[in-house]
Amino acid sequence: MKKIKKYSAVLLSAVLALTGTPPFFAAAASDSPVTDMTAFYQNWKTRYVRQDLYTADEIRYYVYYSEDTYTGGDPVPVTVSEAHGYGMLIAVSMADYDSEAKDLFDGMVRYYLAHPSQIGSHLMAWQQSDTGSALTETDGADSATDGDMDIAYALLLADKVWGSSGSFDYGAMGKAVLEDIMTYEVDQTAWTLSLGDWTYGSSGSKYDGATRASDFILQYLPVFAKVTGDERWTKVYDRTNAIVTDMVDTYGTGLLPDFLIPDGSGGYQPAPENYLEDVTDGQYGYNSCRVPWRVGMDAENNPAARKCIDALNQFIRKQTGGDPWEIRAGYTLDGKPTADYDDLCFTAPFLVAAKYSDDSTWTEELRDCVVNYGDDTYFGDTIKMLCLIVYADQWQVPDTGADTLRGDVNLDGRVDITDAVLLNKATAGVVILNDAARQNADCDANGELSGNDAVVLLKFLVHIETTLPVPETA
Repeated sequence: MKKIKKYSAVLLSAVLALTGTPPFFAAAASDSPVTDMTAFYQNWKTRYVRQDLYTADEIRYYVYYSEDTYTGGDPVPVTVSEAHGYGMLIAVSMADYDSEAKDLFDGMVRYYLAHPSQIGSHLMAWQQSDTGSALTETDGADSATDGDMDIAYALLLADKVWGSSGSFDYGAMGKAVLEDIMTYEVDQTAWTLSLGDWTYGSSGSKYDGATRASDFILQYLPVFAKVTGDERWTKVYDRTNAIVTDMVDTYGTGLLPDFLIPDGSGGYQPAPENYLEDVTDGQYGYNSCRVPWRVGMDAENNPAARKCIDALNQFIRKQTGGDPWEIRAGYTLDGKPTADYDDLCFTAPFLVAAKYSDDSTWTEELRDCVVNYGDDTYFGDTIKMLCLIVYADQWQVPDTGADTLRGDVNLDGRVDITDAVLLNKATAGVVILNDAARQNADCDANGELSGNDAVVLLKFLVHIETTLPVPETA
């Protein structure tokens, strides 16, 4: 019964949160979210990125999610596809800040290619263990949906950031992953995301039709539709939005359960206790703790996501009395704490939600809490790293074939003051822009990057200019 093991990564994190972990690095919040991000990245990279030392013929990197090492005897699980997807996202997102980012990413690509799922060949096997002679699939040779979605998105980002003319055709690889996700991890009757390719062909089983709230990465789905030209992704987007809205309307808190199952009338309901993993399967637990981050990334342009995030912000401020250190490690869907302790993997995602809060004091205190949070595990620290990237406006959107967005220097899909700051740094030679960013930064349309581009962009932001580009005049 391989199904039951799928989410032991997050259960491991829950246990370690209570039992203690090796020392990590806390730091006071700086004046710059980017500084907070880069400082923590160095610590995260040092602690969690490992090289597969059993492969002498090529360099492979993975994200170490365990607190154990192999010392003989039974194999020791060391990583999962969830962790690998996170690592690939982090590596490509740090391309402008880490000269080793591409080498790291390519090493992760090699590791992903070496561990395919036994079902969808472009998907990643869920878990690898150290046997003393190799990292191999001992109890996880099929896939988990969230890891595959993150891997696909990261490959599409790599195509945008570095291009696909080198050792790997990132763009083609990302599209191949998406094709397999659509085939093996999408319920093409209900148009929902399934739990993994291990549920493919499981009609009539206990897990048929089940979906997981932490896989509701809403921002990805329109991107996947545009990149592939496959409108089925739009169906998944619409259906997932409908489920989110229904949960918000039903419970009012914005909290979503770890797992949802069909309710028999065309809708979805929280899964019962011990459905797949624990007594909290129908509650806001160690899977759905990621919702404020995952759903929050789409809140700017998606009314369903924004409704959920607004409810979450209102709920968590009230429940904690405005003290982010009081965020608990689990809640019932109507908002009652199910734990008497905190955990970074529950706290950090609210930082993304707080971007849309009207309470600046709460937002700053939450940011300070997340940055200063001390010792933690792979799960909490890695989620923190990704949330810091989003909070610092360093999250990017892959090239979907759309027209150049002049002024969008940081490639996040919008034009704002953060683009002006980055453009000034680029013209001063402090940072180097990739080709896509340079194209967007050419605000005077003369084919060159100069101080005039920065001036034009500032004029646009203060409404002296109403459109971009503004061609340079003789």
